Amino acid sequence: MASDGARAPLIAVIGCDGSGKSTVSEAVLAWAKRFGPAEAVHLGKQSGNVGRALAQLPFVGKSVDKAIVHQSKETYGQRGAKNPKLLPALVVFGFQLRRLRRFRRMMALWKRNVIIVSDRFPQVDVPGAYDGTLFSTNSPASPLVHWMATRERAQFEWMTSHRPDLVIRLNVDLDTACARKPDHRRDSLQKKVLATPLFTFKGAPIVDIDSTQPLADVIAQARAAVTRTLTERGYTQQAA
Repeated sequence: MASDGARAPLIAVIGCDGSGKSTVSEAVLAWAKRFGPAEAVHLGKQSGNVGRALAQLPFVGKSVDKAIVHQSKETYGQRGAKNPKLLPALVVFGFQLRRLRRFRRMMALWKRNVIIVSDRFPQVDVPGAYDGTLFSTNSPASPLVHWMATRERAQFEWMTSHRPDLVIRLNVDLDTACARKPDHRRDSLQKKVLATPLFTFKGAPIVDIDSTQPLADVIAQARAAVTRTLTERGYTQQAA
């Protein structure tokens, strides 16, 4: 536990699909628990699992699944990009509301002085990239879609105003990401690989780790970064 009563740290683990986020997040959480109460959160869209579940629904399942697939292939929110039509827009906005709800639950834990380990974190550095805004407030849209775009932007500004105390950025090359995620589209992974180094999280401390290294080395570097952050906050490691 922290000796001075300071607010518990917020630790985010980010990276392209195939970088090992889930595995490293689990290891970081287990390590953080040696210092005090800690909880894990996931702040991605989680559209893949939900989309597969929705696709099984009668009557509307296939339409919604097509909307999700269409949304994943587009890069809404980028300069010059078009906003989605109403059905895909509703799907996209629905996932954003789910993420916002998880973020608020995380904030409730954080205020109770619980160490937070977040798998992914919202970013506003690269619109249209993963964990970023997907609508554009500048592109033509119906009044409802424009309202959703405005709301999404405001929600992201609020979420990213809560800056992580440590970002563990897992860097991976395209070939490794494709080998680890053979069911993912190569062009989609390429966009994520290229976008990852551009995220600044509004000046949050970032530790870059080459996640093509052996897993034990990656976890060791992540643990070292977490230990530095926690000890700087007055935490001491408890006896195992």
